[in-house]
Amino acid sequence: MSWQTAVIGAIGLASYKQTGAIGEYNKGVAEREAKVLENQADAIEKKKEFDIAQFDKQFQKVEGQTKVALAKSGVVEGTGTAYRIEMANAMEAELQKQLIAYNAKVAADKKLEEAKFAIIRGNIAQQNAKLAQINTIAQTGTSLLTMNTGTA
Repeated sequence: MSWQTAVIGAIGLASYKQTGAIGEYNKGVAEREAKVLENQADAIEKKKEFDIAQFDKQFQKVEGQTKVALAKSGVVEGTGTAYRIEMANAMEAELQKQLIAYNAKVAADKKLEEAKFAIIRGNIAQQNAKLAQINTIAQTGTSLLTMNTGTA
């Protein structure tokens, strides 16, 4: 074995290992990105609970003000117009809570979908690295064969 053959073999081996390391690194980066996106989805879900609690707090305040205003005007609570106002407010409050929950679910689902695609990108990066490793082996083998047969 000549020194040129040894050098080509060593370069091929180094290239093979480095390509594999790059593939693993890219996969790791994509997996970390996916974890961050999953954590963002969890944060959105937690924020939803906070937003609903804040809405309930504001609603109770407005509801109290409405009851006071109705009482000041002499309307009997739970009858006629007062009852209709309370029912309309309660229905609107429930719709708003559902809207907050829906928007949070859509945003969280979007983050989880992005996380899935990040994992897929990582797997593709790793597969591309494996293909590059196979290409490196083929090129190194071809170089060694042409070198040993004396053709260039």
